[in-house]
Amino acid sequence: MTSLQTDYDRLLSQASKDIYQGYDKLSTDDKLAFLYYVYEAMGASVTPAAPIAADPEIANPVIEAIYQQSAEEQLNAMRQIVNCEDTPISRAYGGLIVNAQLLVWYVWAEEMGNRVVDIPGDYTPSQGVQQVLDQIQGLEFQEQISLLREMATHMGHSDVKPAPTQAETGVTPSL
Repeated sequence: MTSLQTDYDRLLSQASKDIYQGYDKLSTDDKLAFLYYVYEAMGASVTPAAPIAADPEIANPVIEAIYQQSAEEQLNAMRQIVNCEDTPISRAYGGLIVNAQLLVWYVWAEEMGNRVVDIPGDYTPSQGVQQVLDQIQGLEFQEQISLLREMATHMGHSDVKPAPTQAETGVTPSL
């Protein structure tokens, strides 16, 4: 078990873990739709949390990179991030702290239909997306944010791996 897994087990309730498992089973495009809808539904709650907890200057290069692309390129870049592909945009996102990652998705959701590709007008959320949305809305605000952080940290590409725990490496002699 990695230290990241230990943090996950310690920080999230069983209800949140169950919701995360449902989210994790969604297709790439359904995950993107979920992020859009969750920010739409929770916008008033997430709005004050994201900018205060993250330095916008850190997230700005990733946010702005999307604005320079065509709608198709934007969608492909977002898919690359969700799929943790080894691309420049996914690496840039993967290098951000989690609160900056949340800010990226918040800003992109706010700009959908303006500077960011929008969900097609005839799109209907899948049953899986609707179920995860309904479940997350039933959580307390802090639990919602913790769950969104968990989702955000499992996106983007990074070569940085968590340090092994003592349980993984065994006892080491002291200096």
